[in-house]
Amino acid sequence: MTRAAAERGRAAAVPPEVLRQVRRIELRTRGLVNSSFTGEYHSVFKGMGMEFAEVREYQPGDEVRTIDWNVSARSQKLFVKRFVEERELTVLVLVDTSGSSRGGGLVQDKQGMAAEMAAVLALTATRNNDRVGLLLHSDRVEHVVPPRKGRRHALRLVRDVLAARALQRGTDLSAACDYASRLLPHRSIVFVVSDFVAPAYDKALARLARRHDVVAVVLDDPSERELPNVGVARLVDAESGALAEVDTSDPTVRARYAALVRAEIEPRQGVFRRLGVDEVLVPLELGYVDAMRRFFKTRETRARRR
Repeated sequence: MTRAAAERGRAAAVPPEVLRQVRRIELRTRGLVNSSFTGEYHSVFKGMGMEFAEVREYQPGDEVRTIDWNVSARSQKLFVKRFVEERELTVLVLVDTSGSSRGGGLVQDKQGMAAEMAAVLALTATRNNDRVGLLLHSDRVEHVVPPRKGRRHALRLVRDVLAARALQRGTDLSAACDYASRLLPHRSIVFVVSDFVAPAYDKALARLARRHDVVAVVLDDPSERELPNVGVARLVDAESGALAEVDTSDPTVRARYAALVRAEIEPRQGVFRRLGVDEVLVPLELGYVDAMRRFFKTRETRARRR
């Protein structure tokens, strides 16, 4: 069976509701992609890759720092190096589809938010003529779409995120990061979209960040930030399936829960700072637009200072 035939077979198996969701997400995100995100993405990422083009004779107005002193010394004239912006980049969107990623509030769940984020990133990369790919994982790599170009390809990635039904509930972010490192032969941009509720992943994330520009997109569910006072409640662990009865009216129980949440957040932020990984915190109740704009602005400001 050819690749095209296999792709048609997968598309035919996708429920019509998922395809309608893909269309709705495309329409909802089109304005952002066309108006602001494309330009911001270009200014932030396209400048990261410069390749050498040629050496030419110095002209008034050229920057001193571009002078090639070795060539100039040999020729007794000033010559400068000319660089051109890399025309194409590769973007990989790495999405957590584990049990904890399927939760969320009433307005938006984590999987829906991940799909919309994938749409914005994929369509923005496509508008800049970049390749974009997808990696879905739980406690194993569930699905991989190699980086390619084009609007249809970008929308396929959105469809695959929405239709994802992980075979496992657990999370192994380390295995996903290592797989991404093997998948990408050249320096690329990797957006890791997850709630980062996972066992130790810092070493694998460090290996990935050494070779690639890694951006951590943290999906933050408001219902997980604090324990509501609703009396005795039966809670189910989204990944292990374990049941527990908790008296949420007990202030001590709520205080311990708040301490556990802080114990997850602070080490995560420390890992990102230590590895030089940018964090984009996306509260589900507020959406990703302002968070992404702050990220682009921060990156642009940092690049200008350099």
